Amino acid sequence: MSDPRNRAVAESGPDSLPPDPERPRRDGPADLRLVPPALVAWAASALALDAPGRWTATAVAVCTLAACLLSDPPAARALRTARGGRERMRQGLRKRRLPLHEPPPHEPPPHEPPLHEPPRHRPPWHRQGSTAAAAVLMCAAAAAASAGLHGADLRRGPLPELARQRAHATVEVTVAADPRTTRPKVRGNRMAGAVVVLDTEATEVTTADRAVTATRTPLLAIIPAGESAQQWLRLLPSTRLTLTGRLTPPLRDGAPYAAVLRTRGEEPPRITGQPSALQRTAGSLRAGLREATDGLPEDARALLPGLVVGDTSRIGPELKDAFEATDLTHLLAVSGSNLNILLILLIGPPGAALLAERRGLAPRLGITLRQTALAGGAVTLAFVMVCRPEPSVLRAAACGAVTLLAIGTGRRRSLLPALAAAVLLLLLYDPWLSRSYGFLLSVLATGALLTLAPGWSRALQRRRVPPKLAEALAAAAAAQVVCAPVVTVFASRVSLVAIPCNLIAELAVAPATVLGFAALATAPAAMPAAELLARCAGWPAEWIASVARTGAALPGAEAGWPGGWTGGLLLAVAMLLIVLAVRRAPRHPWAAAGCALLLLLVLLRPPSLTRAVTGWPPPAWALVMCDVGQGDALVLATGDGSAVVVDTGPDPEPADRCLRELGVTRIPLVLLTHFHADHVHGLPGVLRGRAVGAVQTTAFGEPSDQVRFVRRTAAAARVPVLTAAAGERRAVGRLSWQVLWPERPERPERPERPERQSGSDAPAGKAAAPEGANDASVTLLLRIEDGPTVLLPGDLEPPAQRGLLRAHPALPPVDVLKVAHHGSAHQHPGLLQAVRPRLALISCGRQNRYGHPSPRTVAALRAAGARVLRTDEAGAIAVAGEGGGLRALVRDPSALTADGRAASPRGQRARSPPPRALAAGCSAPAAAEGPDRCDRPGLGRQA
Repeated sequence: MSDPRNRAVAESGPDSLPPDPERPRRDGPADLRLVPPALVAWAASALALDAPGRWTATAVAVCTLAACLLSDPPAARALRTARGGRERMRQGLRKRRLPLHEPPPHEPPPHEPPLHEPPRHRPPWHRQGSTAAAAVLMCAAAAAASAGLHGADLRRGPLPELARQRAHATVEVTVAADPRTTRPKVRGNRMAGAVVVLDTEATEVTTADRAVTATRTPLLAIIPAGESAQQWLRLLPSTRLTLTGRLTPPLRDGAPYAAVLRTRGEEPPRITGQPSALQRTAGSLRAGLREATDGLPEDARALLPGLVVGDTSRIGPELKDAFEATDLTHLLAVSGSNLNILLILLIGPPGAALLAERRGLAPRLGITLRQTALAGGAVTLAFVMVCRPEPSVLRAAACGAVTLLAIGTGRRRSLLPALAAAVLLLLLYDPWLSRSYGFLLSVLATGALLTLAPGWSRALQRRRVPPKLAEALAAAAAAQVVCAPVVTVFASRVSLVAIPCNLIAELAVAPATVLGFAALATAPAAMPAAELLARCAGWPAEWIASVARTGAALPGAEAGWPGGWTGGLLLAVAMLLIVLAVRRAPRHPWAAAGCALLLLLVLLRPPSLTRAVTGWPPPAWALVMCDVGQGDALVLATGDGSAVVVDTGPDPEPADRCLRELGVTRIPLVLLTHFHADHVHGLPGVLRGRAVGAVQTTAFGEPSDQVRFVRRTAAAARVPVLTAAAGERRAVGRLSWQVLWPERPERPERPERPERQSGSDAPAGKAAAPEGANDASVTLLLRIEDGPTVLLPGDLEPPAQRGLLRAHPALPPVDVLKVAHHGSAHQHPGLLQAVRPRLALISCGRQNRYGHPSPRTVAALRAAGARVLRTDEAGAIAVAGEGGGLRALVRDPSALTADGRAASPRGQRARSPPPRALAAGCSAPAAAEGPDRCDRPGLGRQA
């Protein structure tokens, strides 16, 4: 007797056969019917959020009316029926007037419908088009209405007006999302402290005149991160607080909040209501995961909570920058891939869920298909609960629901409509997602995996690429092609290592996620077992972090690209051309191999090849002043691939990039002249991936927070910290130097700062104690074998410059002077007259708010016979040669005129022209005054 299941399959035809995972069938055309409504709803949401209310209401009414007319409602059908009945009555009356023996002149045949009877059926295409247009208009109306209501929240209540007045107020709020901290920024010579940022909803406002108003308005709270920062960061969503501070307008146009409240001082939070039971449960689970990962290495400890539940509170700036450079940031946020891994572990791969040989834990546990679907739904709800029902988590749940549908049906054609439906529902729930780059990237990546990746995978398999590798490569390439233009819009860069880094990191994502969730679930009951699971999950997490750091450390990991939507459109066109070229690559294997070799060279950027192509760094360079913005960073060559670094600038990335371009891999000594942030905060970039012997600093330990930063950073890299003292002499390779200042290494009392009078001198005798960090700068006199003599005075100001001259009255003339304090107006003329530099270098940021360098200082240097070069105009500056052959080469020659002055304000740095050599010596005005102004040989300008 035949099996009834086989008979049913035979009767239903071949289309009903379940999919075979070993022989995947080719699906038909993609079902795109829900895509236009989703796209129109997206556009309507984005436009209606900040549109005037009457415009939104008018648009909703027009769209609704048009949709009703196009959807053929019963009233319209009744109207047409009534109209047709009246016409038939007229025909009957006409017939009764005719004689009985004469037939009607134009009587239609019996089998034909009456001439004036309305048609019973419209053409199928016409009806489908009307229905589709009506659906699009209804979705647009619904999205615009939802967005209009959400946008009205920003204009409701007293907060907008109080923010425009910058008034003080006391506000009762409810925490809406996890607190987060901002990255500290360098402002001038100090580090602006980090702040805690809270997304809240204001429920009650009390003004200075004791007026109390109930409201429901989104509010952003900014709290200084002091000693109570951890208490603020432990707040859970749904917690009720009382905040007091000054209200200000939003930081940017189109922000999803009505005002910003900046609290005063560093007070702990004033809690007026505890969070909900659901949030407390989720918070305890997340806290248990953090506790289980406390004993892991630094990268694994920071990364594992982010991989599992999106908790990025422990991820430092360097690791975050590495993930951004390699386009791995999607692993740090809760995404659909996290939920997909859990669902596939439960049910098995898509397309096999309906087979008798289905895989996953469900069939092994004897769970039926219906129970399996319910279990998948439970896993999804638990995922949302643990990761908090925020928009990003809901987006992940919606994308996971797409995978759940695929597992249940085994049909790829149902995935794209499900994705469009998920997008539509999420936009109706939270219209602010329409302006979220993260939401856009998530949808684009998922759409690329559903549309582009399957075809690309089949094409690779036809070229004998293993199936698993073909699927992974196609998925990474498809996601990168569609997401890279969007990333360029706000990041102004292109990652050249994104695809290989994503492929390599993907090997560890599933083990880290599964073991991490196991540790999360085990922590409340058995912390030792959770710690063991976390330790196992830490190994793949460390692998992912090492992939990110290694990829980001490549010289060509990133390439600059124009930002904004114009740059994104240009990159989209470039991506299209690259895809077309790759499709033709198999026909031209030699050309493909040449392109692959060129890409490898761009990534590795060997210094010799880079020098041959760009002319930078120049051969036999002795000193390079790096372009680090408003700060100082100098590199002094000591040998092949080795250099001494003096100061590191305000940002790790420019310092690291400068050293990579110079090919520096070994640093015997990093000397920090003083502890101001614009001189020390780039230290992590200098230490990154290089062998560093020691860090040497001044004895003046102020500012204390930057002293702690330097010591903490050096300790993390296992580099000793030394203290410089006046009279100290050192030599490394071809470089030797003497420490001239500060004269007193002990920490002085902080006297009141007198007014500076550059023309007055202190009494003769021992040098006065430094008044602050600037005057305690370590000052070096350097001599480079077969190179120039250099004076590096740090940021010395006139009192300390006079003290330096008194301590060293026989200070010799030098070839190169690093102008103190970024060329500010506070300079002692006697120091310039004593050292008589041939070349004066100024490091400052473009269009800085301090007015550096001062025109008076630049004029004084040129009047003294020095050629002045500035990093804000010329980019990085290299010095080579000695004596009459001393020359300076600039990174951006297009910014200089024939006499070495700035031609125009500096814009984008020119990469293509070779560096331009300028002879050091008299400036053009000084030379014009006569030969006596140039009192040393070799000072004339060379072409």
